[in-house]
Amino acid sequence: MEFIETFSKDGFSEIDPDHPLMLELEEMMERNNQFFYIADVIQLNILFTSKRSVKMIGIEPEELTFYQFMELTHPDEIQRLNIGRPKILKLAQDLFTAKSGSMLLSTDFRMRNPRGDYSNILIQCYLVYTTIPRSTVFFLKVHTNIDWWQKKHGFHYYLGEDLSYFIYPDKDLLDMGLLLSQREFEILKLVEEGLSSERIAEKLFLSINTVNTHRCNILKKTRKDSISDLIFSFKERGLM
Repeated sequence: MEFIETFSKDGFSEIDPDHPLMLELEEMMERNNQFFYIADVIQLNILFTSKRSVKMIGIEPEELTFYQFMELTHPDEIQRLNIGRPKILKLAQDLFTAKSGSMLLSTDFRMRNPRGDYSNILIQCYLVYTTIPRSTVFFLKVHTNIDWWQKKHGFHYYLGEDLSYFIYPDKDLLDMGLLLSQREFEILKLVEEGLSSERIAEKLFLSINTVNTHRCNILKKTRKDSISDLIFSFKERGLM
């Protein structure tokens, strides 16, 4: 948070790349295979991007926009991205209305790298309300390559106010979150749309027994008594 405290008073508009803090941050980004950007999320304006955006996603810092992430994200995960973007805006609006507070949201996506392959990237989004230099919500987003993480299924997810989770990730941090596979999440979404198990089986070219087995596994993994309870919980968290 020293970065925000040091440069927020000027609205991140005059960041000296030779400032000792910036040299330290860029060195850390290189060492940890990361890059970050800071934005005014109320004005939807990216204010500063660190140098390693080029190495990680093939985009020069001064050319980065919010909209490029749609193109970079793996097609299988666009649905989650479409869910997450309005969630971020809602969190920012809530902080702006309350005139105080901060929130942390983190998850992982497969994103295209400059080689044209997809890397697994941890996205950590820190939102904080400020009145300096103006009343707004700053949005610090850190991208970390986590190809080393042996993910079995599902994806990491955290939403809350505990900033102790805003750290370089280890296995314990990344194992937090949803336990559902892509197929289970797909079935849950179809249930939310009102489809019966029979219709889901037809749509996904599965047997009715396979669909029902997936539904049972979903409840076991999430420790919910019913699919409707789970859907309600997911909607509250901005996952559906």
